[in-house]
Amino acid sequence: MRKNQKIGGYVIGVDGGGAKTFAALADLEGKIIKLAKTGSSSPRNLGIKKAIDNLALAIKRVLPRNKNIKILATFLGLPTLEEEFRFKKHLIKKELLKHKEISPIFKGKVIISSDQLAGFRSGTDRKDGICLIAGSGQVVHGWFNKNEAKVSGWGYLTERGSAFWVGQKGLEAIWQELDGSGHKTLITKLVFKKLKIKNQEDLLKKVYSKKQIETLCSFSILVDKAARKGDRVAKKILVSAGKELSKMTISVIKKLIPPFTKKKAGPPLVLIGGMFKSKILLETVKKEIKKFSSQTEIILPKVIPAIGAVKLAIEEIKK
Repeated sequence: MRKNQKIGGYVIGVDGGGAKTFAALADLEGKIIKLAKTGSSSPRNLGIKKAIDNLALAIKRVLPRNKNIKILATFLGLPTLEEEFRFKKHLIKKELLKHKEISPIFKGKVIISSDQLAGFRSGTDRKDGICLIAGSGQVVHGWFNKNEAKVSGWGYLTERGSAFWVGQKGLEAIWQELDGSGHKTLITKLVFKKLKIKNQEDLLKKVYSKKQIETLCSFSILVDKAARKGDRVAKKILVSAGKELSKMTISVIKKLIPPFTKKKAGPPLVLIGGMFKSKILLETVKKEIKKFSSQTEIILPKVIPAIGAVKLAIEEIKK
């Protein structure tokens, strides 16, 4: 690319998360030019300032150095926006404006929206459907005939089926084994090995620390590993998680399409988040949803949610 070459417009799509934030620079055909990753951009977990610091860093890393390149639209999909920050978008924008290094985005449209919408559109171009997110946190959000419905998303203590929830159940299983009140489980051995600990006291120190959320979420990977090796306790946890996720999804379907019958084709269901890397959990969700609505299309996106944000940014230009 020549230094003074005139370039057409570009867009940026950002998918914020409780654990990671992804930003993507793309041309107007949706071709990805550059990707970047930073830490959490959850206003709930970090506060607006720290969340926007990480968000701005991700944007900075994908911004082209060529000043002739115009950013026509930037779509920011933020976690927890739907639940408690939808009326604080002005504060989020105010914090973004403090980051002079990303000032080029303000020459175009800047849309502050939900990560749930970005996640949904990463799996489909349809406007109607449901997004089930199960990562460090969990939420179900649906859109149908201009109606919306949402279940969960109220924080890690209540989000059943999330990585935190599965990790917490894994921790309970460990203590039950150590106390002699539960079954022996491979989860204990795997967790002790990962944390490089030898006894209960060490486990307490690791769990009850400033990194408690991160630590418990990481246990979910070990629960899945134990389940794949045939551990019954671990498998039971993942099946339970899958059923919980399905219950909440079915609740959203019923809210969107009353009355709903099994013969109806439910709106497409897009699955987002690391928990769906667990085959046991994924198959449980598919089984339970198909049991309720055999015609529902279940989609596992082949691209990251930031690509959904790119699609939405491009659509904003066309309005």
